[in-house]
Amino acid sequence: MANTFKFGNGNWAVKDGYALAYNDENNNFKPLPFDFTRASSATRVNKQGLIETVGSGKPRIDFLDNTSGHLLLEPSRTNLVTDSEDFTQWANTGSETTDTADSAISPDGSLNATKLQEANSNFGYHRLSKTITASSATDYALSIFVKKGTQKYIQLLLLSTSNSFAASKVFDLENGTLGETIINGTATLTDAKIEDFGNGWYRCTIIAQLSTAPNTFRVNLANAATGNTKSLGMVQYTGDGNGNIYIWGAQLEAGSYATSYIPTQGSAVTRLAETSEINSVPNVPTSYPFVMYVEGNHTLGQESGTCGFYDKSNQYHYYSILFSSNNKVLALSRPQGTENILTSTSTYAGGFHKVAVLFLNDTTVKLYVDGELEATKTDCSNNSFNTSFTDYIIGVFRSISTNSCNIKDFRIFNHELTDSELQALTT
Repeated sequence: MANTFKFGNGNWAVKDGYALAYNDENNNFKPLPFDFTRASSATRVNKQGLIETVGSGKPRIDFLDNTSGHLLLEPSRTNLVTDSEDFTQWANTGSETTDTADSAISPDGSLNATKLQEANSNFGYHRLSKTITASSATDYALSIFVKKGTQKYIQLLLLSTSNSFAASKVFDLENGTLGETIINGTATLTDAKIEDFGNGWYRCTIIAQLSTAPNTFRVNLANAATGNTKSLGMVQYTGDGNGNIYIWGAQLEAGSYATSYIPTQGSAVTRLAETSEINSVPNVPTSYPFVMYVEGNHTLGQESGTCGFYDKSNQYHYYSILFSSNNKVLALSRPQGTENILTSTSTYAGGFHKVAVLFLNDTTVKLYVDGELEATKTDCSNNSFNTSFTDYIIGVFRSISTNSCNIKDFRIFNHELTDSELQALTT
């Protein structure tokens, strides 16, 4: 299965403005640099498992949940929480909690996490709040890094003025599991997630929207995963003055899923979008057959391109692989302007998937996903090979695609692979 173009697969080399692909046929290494753009700083999880900031224009190889790393590509997002780590700038209504800065090592490896503790034994809320500016009928992703202290449950909430509407979720920080969903008024919670960041830290996330404009991001201490006493959507209980948790890195962003952490200090901060492509490449297919292979990350319910082979001057002509919003995998063949779509039979969970597409000839395309033949199309039309294609793009499927996809591995084979080879490649 010799291939002439490789990117990733645990072999990463990056510098400002570039991420390196290569051709290593016959043990002859030839570098093939991808151009990379992002006009802002951003964060990643490094090999040591710590969150760190990467400078403007430098690609991010992220090692969250894997030792081989993946190229992290994300759309532009803004953290609307103006003080993401300084919780002394948050409201502590009625002195229901105390917050002590620099009480634990945070996910960035510094002694800068805050302890949130019950202030008294009164029955009621044990909360910390931040005023936000947001819009009605809009999906927002709320996230915060939390670690168990003497208390093991927290509630994460999006609230409107006077707490008339609220969407929230309770999280179990001991078992890393989701608890009760609590809704008040006209509000929806479409998703919730708890991710392990190591050393006892979890990133807790909810995706919520309210029918009236939200104005508060709130963290509550809770005393149970389910069956909580609550008022106006907020957990209530009688504390003993000793319950506490550790918090760090709060984020509110408009969108249907959470992206990498964006630190703020007194004002909202925007991380700009990223692109990565390579143009006029000598190692491109010059005729059928050829194979495109990618290991990309699918976000449930989100359409995102993984890669494309095309002519940048005419982005509506391409070969590409796409994760669809209905959780299918699509192989797209449009070399002459007529789109031929091959759709997987199966639907797929979120996470990384291995996909290979054999473009066999003018009429036939095969799609393999995670070791299985998912679909074959034998009636492609207006599908003659386009010899003007010399450009590759990754993380999207053509230049105007707005939804990015994280990439572990991307390869091009300038020849046919057998069914057994395609199965082995994607297993």
